[in-house]
Amino acid sequence: MVNAERLATAEDMRSYGARLAARLRPGDLVVLSGPLGAGKTTLVQGIAEGLKVRGPITSPTFVIARVHPSLCQGPPLVHVDAYRLGGDLEVDDLDLDASLEDSVTVVEWGEGLVEGLSDDRLEIHIDRETGDEARTVTLRGVGSRWADTPSDRPEE
Repeated sequence: MVNAERLATAEDMRSYGARLAARLRPGDLVVLSGPLGAGKTTLVQGIAEGLKVRGPITSPTFVIARVHPSLCQGPPLVHVDAYRLGGDLEVDDLDLDASLEDSVTVVEWGEGLVEGLSDDRLEIHIDRETGDEARTVTLRGVGSRWADTPSDRPEE
């Protein structure tokens, strides 16, 4: 599964995340990449809304990881910001694999650091043009979990 979609506004990014959340389930690992200000946290806010977890959803840059419990018997959201992590050993120290099976785990800046946590993951890259509010979001499913996905796009 590979798909790219252009989103015009931050609200479009949140809506996209909420639609994507409908396809996520416990054990899913989502790896977000893109430049500063691309909209990674905004996308996570939408995912959190769709999963119906306790907020607020803010960038966990300084605390590194936050757990947002479900408000409706669904999976918790583990929101991680790997921007300040120096490598695999620091990722291991977070012990993300301990809650991976029961949670939806979303890692900002995780590219090249967290792929070893799961053979199945959804990689999301967000690009933005200088001076343009629009973003291009590219999804890439890795592993058998995403191989049989019926649609390349989050549900409309």
